[in-house]
Amino acid sequence: MRRVIYPGTFDPVTNGHIDVIKRAMNLFDEVIVTVAKNPTKSPLFTISERVEMLKECLKQYDKVIVDSFGGLIVDHAKEVGAVGIIRGLRAISDFEFEFQMALMNRKLDDNLHTIFLMPHEKYTYLNSTIVRNLAQFDSDISAFVPPIVVEKLKEKNLLYKANGIKKKQEVREDF
Repeated sequence: MRRVIYPGTFDPVTNGHIDVIKRAMNLFDEVIVTVAKNPTKSPLFTISERVEMLKECLKQYDKVIVDSFGGLIVDHAKEVGAVGIIRGLRAISDFEFEFQMALMNRKLDDNLHTIFLMPHEKYTYLNSTIVRNLAQFDSDISAFVPPIVVEKLKEKNLLYKANGIKKKQEVREDF
């Protein structure tokens, strides 16, 4: 069985992520979507919330497993028997960072391959940060994320309101 791992923070999962997962399913027997614990990021959703959203979005695909991991993704790939790591590339700006990570992962395990997949061009501008920012300002994000994510982001926005966090700054025009 040829198994790959698709790691990411998925905060939240977008239609671009789902598109990359579908492309990976066409190439491999099993895709393990791994919510990575990234100490350099401050996610909006907890690990369990992100895993829950991914499981809901991917429940119809029997070739997909959703899990989470903290540590080096190379170690997790070995642990689950993956032959490769899927990485999505949206634009040329993604390539430099992803290329460095691929070379480092190769240095750590020469038998583990990095496979770069591009999402459909309609998702090349899309990322989780943009989705979170749009949601914070009550924009319609339904074209960018699965329905479960829309619901969960609405719940988070209610929390913003309940905690008194201003969602929109007032602009003074009396200058």
